[in-house]
Amino acid sequence: MTTTTATGTATGTATGTGTDAAFATALVRMSHVVQYVFADVSREHGVTPQQAQLLCMLNDGPIGMTELSRLLHLEKSSLTGLVDRVERRGLVTRVSHPRDRRACRISLTPEGAGLGEQVHAEICARLDVLGEEMPEADRLRIATALMGVVARYTT
Repeated sequence: MTTTTATGTATGTATGTGTDAAFATALVRMSHVVQYVFADVSREHGVTPQQAQLLCMLNDGPIGMTELSRLLHLEKSSLTGLVDRVERRGLVTRVSHPRDRRACRISLTPEGAGLGEQVHAEICARLDVLGEEMPEADRLRIATALMGVVARYTT
């Protein structure tokens, strides 16, 4: 069970206490904030949060369907439907894989790239405001630690 002190500090969960529980609770609460911001920005741009997430992932270049399925935690049929919907809107295109004709990679169209960059920038700007009162060294330390968590989870 998680309890919260008057200052908002998490002090335990069903699986742990102290620092570990506080860390996990903070991550859960932060994930809610990120989901809210993602949903808000997505809605303002006329896409679903899942479509926005796909566009943001493709900002760095084309990705194969198998890798996208893993990154987005979607079954192949769900991913196919998601890609179909954004493809119909002209935001992505399917490109033949250079070494495997049976496979395709998903690539942003110019319109999709613009929207993906805009959505990503707005989400980052809104989330950045949350920590603007923190010292820069703390923000950097937290960012580095969280990127390490993400890297371990996604590899």
